[in-house]
Amino acid sequence: MNRTAIMILLSLSAVSLFAQAPEVGRSNALVASSAEQAGMSQARLDLIDQMCADAVEANQVPGIVALIARKGKVVFHQAYGTADQTGRALEGDAIFRIASQTKAITATAVMTLWEKGLFRLDDPISKYIPAFEETGVLDRFSYADTSFTIKPVEKPITIRHLLTHTSGLGYGVIDGDERFKMMYAKAGVTDLFSTKEITIEESVKKLAALPLHHQPGEKFTYSEGLDVLGYFIEVVSGQSFSDYLEEHVFRPIGMHDTHFYLQPDEYDRLVSVQHWDDDNWADFPITFYDPDYPKKGARMFYSGGAGLSSTASDYAAFLQMYLNMGEINGHRLLSRKTIEIMMKNQIGDLWNGGTDYGLAFGIVNERGVAEGGRGSQGTFDWGGYFNTQYFADPEEQIIGILMKQTQGPVQDETGWKFRQMVFSAIND
Repeated sequence: MNRTAIMILLSLSAVSLFAQAPEVGRSNALVASSAEQAGMSQARLDLIDQMCADAVEANQVPGIVALIARKGKVVFHQAYGTADQTGRALEGDAIFRIASQTKAITATAVMTLWEKGLFRLDDPISKYIPAFEETGVLDRFSYADTSFTIKPVEKPITIRHLLTHTSGLGYGVIDGDERFKMMYAKAGVTDLFSTKEITIEESVKKLAALPLHHQPGEKFTYSEGLDVLGYFIEVVSGQSFSDYLEEHVFRPIGMHDTHFYLQPDEYDRLVSVQHWDDDNWADFPITFYDPDYPKKGARMFYSGGAGLSSTASDYAAFLQMYLNMGEINGHRLLSRKTIEIMMKNQIGDLWNGGTDYGLAFGIVNERGVAEGGRGSQGTFDWGGYFNTQYFADPEEQIIGILMKQTQGPVQDETGWKFRQMVFSAIND
């Protein structure tokens, strides 16, 4: 066999290792349906419609896209209000910055690689990113010059720790501890979003040189752990994080409008981030980030914790894949058994309330059911920095998504009202 033939065979083998093979599935894409066909009350969906319209009229938010699906059928998909301060009407296919809703997508990508036997959840991350070999826990800190000392970790940061926000890493500019805000800023760690020329690899390696809040596994501290895992995906897969998501998550699910950065023909669908300023909604100014990051700048920072933009329909397809136990559109993305693992409480008693935390989502527990308005036990949910929310109830086979784009203080009650009213509209 000549050298050319060998290289072709090696290339084909590499492609087959990471290819998403289509399978004959039981579920189709989400389709529009009447409320009655999905066991929902049209009269009660009309109340939700009125609630959203009233919220926009009362200036709780400038605009909303709301979507409800049940049993694989979309029974409600409406847009309200405006997309920017010019008064442009919001449309149902509008693109929103989903921020922390990115986390569940990154976790999903991690688990597609886990299913290939490429790592174990309790492997130290330093096995794949050696920069974490020297990471320690904060001991002493000087406010004068941000110098610090560390003490050794009792056990290394694992992939499971990163998935569950128990690694001890922090979140820089939005961290609750001023010391970590100062250290992250001085080190040049990139938080959340950026138009600058920096890669996720560069930012993660800076992060690895900084101390942890606490010993890994000791507490839940919301963190940049999913950004670390974005770079981990690049190391394990050999692809850029963006390319891996496109090939192995978005394309199989049919998420055609979900990206880190938009193409020019999508710019006019991107909703502006707005804030309430001088008794009017106005476009949010540049702060530690430029709100136009999805269409400006270097377009090279793939934040696994916060970087994606998407639509209500795309995110509904992603959640429906989970309700279908891992498959949609004839493609199996994850095994049913993998999803069972992901939906188990992974943080023990670190939280004490109506929500547990799995490998990708908050999960309503028995106490949460008793609180009311949150869905069945096992309902999974999260939200995003720009005031987006979602939930999905496996028992009732129902999805609810609210897309909004605001920053700063708002008097917005649509999140809890929408969720409570969606479950009240079940009619079978």
